[in-house]
Amino acid sequence: MENRCSWCGTDPIYVEYHDTEWGVPEYDGRALWEKLILDGFQAGLSWITILKKRDNFRAAFAGFDPVKVAEFTEDDVERLLQDAGIIRHRGKITSTIRSARLWQEIEADQGFANYLWDYVDGKPIVNHFQTMDEVPAATDLSTRISKDLKKAGFNFCGPTIVYAFMQAMGMVNDHMVACPCHTKVQEFYR
Repeated sequence: MENRCSWCGTDPIYVEYHDTEWGVPEYDGRALWEKLILDGFQAGLSWITILKKRDNFRAAFAGFDPVKVAEFTEDDVERLLQDAGIIRHRGKITSTIRSARLWQEIEADQGFANYLWDYVDGKPIVNHFQTMDEVPAATDLSTRISKDLKKAGFNFCGPTIVYAFMQAMGMVNDHMVACPCHTKVQEFYR
């Protein structure tokens, strides 16, 4: 694809992710939770590392079914700490289990997708960046969402992680204007 956003480079996994998933608005609460968790696991690492391990994460965390993950015990934590297919970080693993329980509360109260999309009145923010240098690492909105998530009990969701999550889930369209995906992802808007 000519003029593709430069951040994805040429690795086929990264290119596929860029072309088919990144920036496409996601409205499924379970899928949103998965993206948030994976962005948290990415903290301190490269996103390509997470993408290459994503299937392993899905297997390890019961398909990212928050109802099942909420039932994980200390035995599950120990099992996951031995799983070389994922990032073996006790804090991130226990945070995932705790956040599955928090997801259930939010889902029952208003729906996890509604909770997130209400920050932008259900409509993605469309930026018109020409170069990657223009893309912020965090924004006032990602800082606000981060604070609210932390107040609710979530971890590994600082403003930079939240902004990356907003980009991945399509709350923000940060494809470069010259990238064909900038226009393509708008086909998925509600």
